[in-house]
Amino acid sequence: MASTGTTAKQSAAANPAVAANLAAGAARQPVPAENSATHVGYGLPCAKCRLYYPADLDACPGCHYRERVSPVVPALPLKPAETLPEPIPDSSAVEREREEFLRQFKSQLLEVHAELANAQGSLCVLTEQHDAEELSAEICKACYYRLQERLDACEASLHIDVKEAAQIIYDAVWSDPSDPSKTYENAATALIDELRKRAGVDSPAGPFPPLAD
Repeated sequence: MASTGTTAKQSAAANPAVAANLAAGAARQPVPAENSATHVGYGLPCAKCRLYYPADLDACPGCHYRERVSPVVPALPLKPAETLPEPIPDSSAVEREREEFLRQFKSQLLEVHAELANAQGSLCVLTEQHDAEELSAEICKACYYRLQERLDACEASLHIDVKEAAQIIYDAVWSDPSDPSKTYENAATALIDELRKRAGVDSPAGPFPPLAD
């Protein structure tokens, strides 16, 4: 059985009008383009303005930036790490460590005390009071300053004004004129009491023995 194309060619060869119609129909059919462009998809977004543009373009058509950036992917929440329970220490081991620490601490403390005991005593800082060599200090600074304050108060009490002393004696003499034999004793007692009060010295329980020459 002859094909349709062969029949059409035979008819065209027999009839010139048929040949003309075939040529016109072939001219109206579209010719496939050999160099037609293929479809291009979008690439990664612009690193500057985040615009998605075709993958075949070298720069962003909006801001003309040439670098692309990966799309933002939501970060997954981190799973918290599992904490292992701390091991319970052995009570006997802890007790041994404590005893060893106390033993070492006492040993070091005894060594420090021995070094202080064998070391040379502190020297006096008041070198201007020494005629020759330096002497060791047998009293701390706090006690020295406290004694110095007491001595200053005693020395200040001795600088009593003559008019004030005379007034004290006058008041003591005329405070009790009933017994003239005690006039001088009352005056001396009043003056000594005033000096002790100014020096901050307590009254003695009994009389002091005289100082040796």
